[in-house]
Amino acid sequence: RCLLKMVKGNIIVPEEILSFCCNGLQGSTSPPRAREPGEWEEAPGAMASPSPARNPTEVQMSQLVLPCHTNHRGELSTGQLLKWIDTAACLSAERHAGCPCVTASMDDIYFEHTISVGQVVNIKAKVNRAFNSSMEVGIQVSYEDLCSGKHCSICKAYATFVAQGPLGSKVRLKPLTPQTEEEKIEYSIAAERRRMRLVHKDTLKDLLTRSPQETELETRDGSGAVPAEKTRVESVELVLPPHANHQGNTFGGQIMAWMENVATIAASRLCHAHPTLRAIEMFHFRGPSQVGDRLVLKAIVNNAFKNSMEVGVSAEAYGQEMSGSRRHINSAFMTFVVLDQEGHPRTLPMVAPEPGDGERRYREASARKKIRLDRKYVVSCKQTEVPLSVPWDQSNKVYLSYNNVSALKLLVAKANWALAREKEKVRMYTLEEDKFLSFRIEMSVCIAASRAFSLLSNLRRRHEWDSHYVSAELVQKVDDDDMIYHVVSQKLRHENKPQDFVILASRRKPCSKGDPYVVAFRSVTLPTHPARAEFTRGETLCSGFCIWPESEEMSKVAYYNQAMPGYLNYVTTNVAGLSSDICSTFEACEKFLLKNKEDLISQMKD
Repeated sequence: RCLLKMVKGNIIVPEEILSFCCNGLQGSTSPPRAREPGEWEEAPGAMASPSPARNPTEVQMSQLVLPCHTNHRGELSTGQLLKWIDTAACLSAERHAGCPCVTASMDDIYFEHTISVGQVVNIKAKVNRAFNSSMEVGIQVSYEDLCSGKHCSICKAYATFVAQGPLGSKVRLKPLTPQTEEEKIEYSIAAERRRMRLVHKDTLKDLLTRSPQETELETRDGSGAVPAEKTRVESVELVLPPHANHQGNTFGGQIMAWMENVATIAASRLCHAHPTLRAIEMFHFRGPSQVGDRLVLKAIVNNAFKNSMEVGVSAEAYGQEMSGSRRHINSAFMTFVVLDQEGHPRTLPMVAPEPGDGERRYREASARKKIRLDRKYVVSCKQTEVPLSVPWDQSNKVYLSYNNVSALKLLVAKANWALAREKEKVRMYTLEEDKFLSFRIEMSVCIAASRAFSLLSNLRRRHEWDSHYVSAELVQKVDDDDMIYHVVSQKLRHENKPQDFVILASRRKPCSKGDPYVVAFRSVTLPTHPARAEFTRGETLCSGFCIWPESEEMSKVAYYNQAMPGYLNYVTTNVAGLSSDICSTFEACEKFLLKNKEDLISQMKD
């Protein structure tokens, strides 16, 4: 051991240590310069330009897939992957909360590839947004082949965690400030994902209410129906200390892994083969379990479609005393396929549900399949991959509304907006991307943000300030926040008839301080309003208003539009300064807002 000597207040470091440090860290063999009293040696690279700040909640995990982690095919067990995902997400949540956190839910997960033994799983998790006592954690999973250097995405997931104080009390979380463009986008859309989670059950109930109550069994050639009861599985697990966190609560990932295990067995009993898990519908944890609890895990095939099957699985907990009632911990629905040697899904045998609850589960599985397709088609796709006018119906209304608002928030969060024109108080910005030219026009208006929000979200009054609008008819009031309008606009240049649109208008109030009021527009199709010969049917992909309060009586009002090809010439003419039509329309919007503000004040005085 080396001793440090104190000589007149200076720290003298033995020459051997300094030589090692200089040679090992700096690559220099020159002797160290003697320091003056009170002088500290400067760290190597201290004057180098700082790298971008890393998100303080970000957690990265890398795991080498060993034989003990795999199934009989040498592929990583999905249950093991779920444990790693939950652990990384929990560590990220606790970094932000500064206290223990528990898993509240896990959104849908779609597995794109399998992972083989010897490959590396890379998991990155970070908090997207903190609400009052819960937070959303985004997780990205990929694999790395160490021999070829190949990297490939596996899945993306969103988990909700709740911070817990002493005796399980909820903890109020500090707000999260996003820094990068990606973080700002995720932060903004997290509020919309949260809204979608809260109405998920209502969406299923509404679809089942409108569906036929009779169970219609599918006819499929070449196979007889397998009684669902033959696929039933029940298993019990004892929660031991390695299965729990430092509070003694069972890890959510461990529960998910046990549930995946019994679900796989149930699926195997139907197809008499080794199934592959393709998707997991939202996990929702209803309550905790502790060390010493017994977990009863149940699974059964609810429905078998042509190439996939849904397995319902639940977890219940009870203590050592058999007399105690069982507590429902979790339920989930997992979609399995059986792959042939070429990797293509095989045709599956049919399922004959039991009368009563079995038939109910059979119908619900069909409804969930439709909802999954809607959600994956509308929500999970990139914005450019979603057709403009998606058919609207009751079952996909939540996801179309989500897509409408999140698309506008994503456009707002873009970082490369460039100032194109400025006319008095009106500023016009453009954003040039590969496939789209978007514009933003904004000004500050002396009106309360809530009042501006109320006026601008009513399309029936838009013709009062926007000369392009002829009329807007309210076709359907979906709920308090979503309306569908049939809009008729003026003739475009070089067109001999007016345009019409069927537009979904989605409005959102701020979720927390600093959020804007949002009014988003996108095209949809309705069977009651097909294209008509007297109009040219127009479409809008993404447009709308964002309104930020600047004070009690002052707001910043911004309008965004992702220009479609038929509208592009009009936009570029204004951007180039050859026309001031857009700026004039926005000035008319300001006059409309101020006039109606004064009318409101007069009415209040009267």
